[in-house]
Amino acid sequence: MRTWYAAAILAILGIAAAAPRAARAQDDESLMPEQSAAKAKELLQQTITALGGDAYLNVRDYVCTGHAAAFEHSGEAGEPSEFKDLWLMPDKERTEFEVKSIPLVAILIGQAPQKGGLNIQLFAGNQGWSMDRSGVNEQSPVAIADFQEQLRNSMNNVLRHRLSEDGMTFRYAGVDIVDLKPVDWVELVDSTNLTMRLAIEQSTHLPLQFVVTTRDPETHEETSRTTKYSEFLPANGVMMPRNVMRMQNTLTASQVFYTECDVNTGLDPNLFTKQSLVERYAKLGNKDKPNKNKTQPDSPGGSP
Repeated sequence: MRTWYAAAILAILGIAAAAPRAARAQDDESLMPEQSAAKAKELLQQTITALGGDAYLNVRDYVCTGHAAAFEHSGEAGEPSEFKDLWLMPDKERTEFEVKSIPLVAILIGQAPQKGGLNIQLFAGNQGWSMDRSGVNEQSPVAIADFQEQLRNSMNNVLRHRLSEDGMTFRYAGVDIVDLKPVDWVELVDSTNLTMRLAIEQSTHLPLQFVVTTRDPETHEETSRTTKYSEFLPANGVMMPRNVMRMQNTLTASQVFYTECDVNTGLDPNLFTKQSLVERYAKLGNKDKPNKNKTQPDSPGGSP
């Protein structure tokens, strides 16, 4: 009860403290389009600076380890899995983990690999492969397209590469309270009418939420993907969030806790090839390979 009461008081104080900002926001939201765009761009530049400036913009690769948990539709969290995530800019990702939970993996990678043993999901531009107990397999066209879409519309890619894109419009969207912290909202709309909104903490200029909203061309139904960031720590001059939560509409999809991140490690590009998975599979021996004399369990999912 005491914890709830304290949180309620903090929320009230936060709203009270934001009252002068709310008055200011009304003025800011009535800005002419050119003034609103200029204010939005200024805030975005402050965010880039807070994330590390040139060091952030020029990241070549990073390696992160941590734990990931997925959430069922009931809101219940699945069993956390340890993972290692390797990125080679701009469009290569390799994720390694032990498969413990089929629902978790299905949410994280959009597929349901065989349960048990080492699993590697690899994407390189418009190509992709996976490695599990069954061997090395091609990623489905749907999985590759989903990877490319999420990469293109990720906050980091937008801040690093898309701000000067033809047809991108900017708007300052006012102040708000997010996770008991005063924020400024910035809205971006690209040439395809994709809407992206970024909540920027006023005291640190770090991002707290990034929301991408799409509309089904046939049903016109909106879908929002929200990514929440917290607990930023420096890694070679770049601020990295330790806690990342992803939501689809109002449902929490997954939560990632990074235990360690290293930037500009000099990753070998060969790690992001099909041949690297073939060689890794050959080195596993028999312990993680399927026993051909036993019937393997059917996958509950398959390519989406």
